[in-house]
Amino acid sequence: MAEVLLHVEHVSKSFPGVQALDAVSFELRRGEVHALVGENGAGKSTLMKILSGVYRPDGGRIVYKGREVRFQNARESAEAGIGIIYQELNLVPHLSVAQNIYLGREPRSLLGYIDDRKMNVDAARILRELNVDIDPAVRLNKLSISKQQMVEIAKALSKDSEVLIMDEPTSALTETEIDELFKVIHKLRSRGVGIIYISHRLDELKHIVDRITVFRDGRYISTSDYASIGMEEIINKMVGRKLENLFPERRNLPTERKLLEVRNIVHGTVLKGISFDLYEGEILGIAGLMGAGRSELARAVFGADPRDSGDIIREGRKLDIRSPSDAIRNGIAYLSENRKEEGLAVKMRLDQNVTMANLGEVSRRFGIISGARELEATRTYVEELDIRTPSLLQVINNLSGGNQQKVVIAKWLFRDSRILIFDEPTRGIDVGAKYAIYELIERLAREGVGVILISSELPEILGMTDRVLVLHEGSLTATLRTADTSQEEILNYAAGLGSLGAHGASAALAASASGAGAPGRNAAPGASAR
Repeated sequence: MAEVLLHVEHVSKSFPGVQALDAVSFELRRGEVHALVGENGAGKSTLMKILSGVYRPDGGRIVYKGREVRFQNARESAEAGIGIIYQELNLVPHLSVAQNIYLGREPRSLLGYIDDRKMNVDAARILRELNVDIDPAVRLNKLSISKQQMVEIAKALSKDSEVLIMDEPTSALTETEIDELFKVIHKLRSRGVGIIYISHRLDELKHIVDRITVFRDGRYISTSDYASIGMEEIINKMVGRKLENLFPERRNLPTERKLLEVRNIVHGTVLKGISFDLYEGEILGIAGLMGAGRSELARAVFGADPRDSGDIIREGRKLDIRSPSDAIRNGIAYLSENRKEEGLAVKMRLDQNVTMANLGEVSRRFGIISGARELEATRTYVEELDIRTPSLLQVINNLSGGNQQKVVIAKWLFRDSRILIFDEPTRGIDVGAKYAIYELIERLAREGVGVILISSELPEILGMTDRVLVLHEGSLTATLRTADTSQEEILNYAAGLGSLGAHGASAALAASASGAGAPGRNAAPGASAR
């Protein structure tokens, strides 16, 4: 049996109103990849912050390389050989890639000056190991989010850590970048590095994981060899109950009434004349590879990005949408994939976030906000959406990712929006919370709301939607009925390999342009069957 690098024994940690960890235990061996899984709020990130010196435990002990440790800060943990890659980027946008990788550890010349040349050379070497084509001298904010994530990974690798914690490292990566990351993980494992791997993408664990530990509600549940446990058992342990289906059963058909018509939207070379319809009670998927224009299309409809041309029509009336406030007034809401920066005020309270898009409803004369009305409205949605919070006055940043997403939904429901655009609604959310979000989306459609669902997870698209728009490099390549398509067909069109021939032009025109006939109800294929 390999040497035990790290042993966590009965560690506890509480915050006001929340017992984040309740006497949990965990063990990491040298040269293994050990997955730590659990729903949002299970305590995974809290334990990782204790191991990396950000938090100090209330009780229990941590033994690292045979010696009990109690890190007072992040520097002590890093100097001991424990590196961490956070889910949320911890980088400085105005500095170069190399400066970010070696921030606080810059190589210096004999005279004590920062040696930029050596720093760039060393950074280039690490980036080559990741097989990533990034200029170490380029400023970070010039890079895409996925490339910034690779810089975060490179920063952790540059420290030659013996223990490496990866918290959702693939959440913003392309499939190619994920493959390269897995190659690096295998290489590190062969060198004897112990890796703690946290991910809500359970299907990716089979490629890299040796053992798996499950936490639930701040408690330790079990540890197993990954080869000896099935996915269904893992999910059951995580949620504490058996999930019969990955997606909820749909209980209604979309009507023939068009809620939204989008015609020939153009934005530079990003959007090239895209048209589609959205029906009452429909869940319309948008699929495509990174850079296809999915989010850009949503932002153009919402008024967050400008349009060079094109029309947006709401129930027969042409809208003049030049800003998000115009869209909001017309009942269109956009739930951004970056909920913390664009969907929430994370340092404000729960009640303030729920009501911020409709302050007139909770204000008295002269625009003075009524705290009592805010709490009354918030209580309604906390109960209706099952938002888990110790208080209606809780600061948003203290809620789990799944509950934060529910707060964003509550904000737009309080505004009485009839068209909701969900952009990666379950990114960074565990399987149990995902199902709760899916149920909310299905319920909204059942109540006549038109839903646009953008997702990079094709099982989610196939399991939740009625029709799918497939984009490739800013163009609409296909409009498909979900019941009649497959992952392979969607990927074919997403890669630009399909053509709008017999299958395409007539179907796309019928479903997207002429609107002849409302979309039929789908049944998700295979294991995702409804």
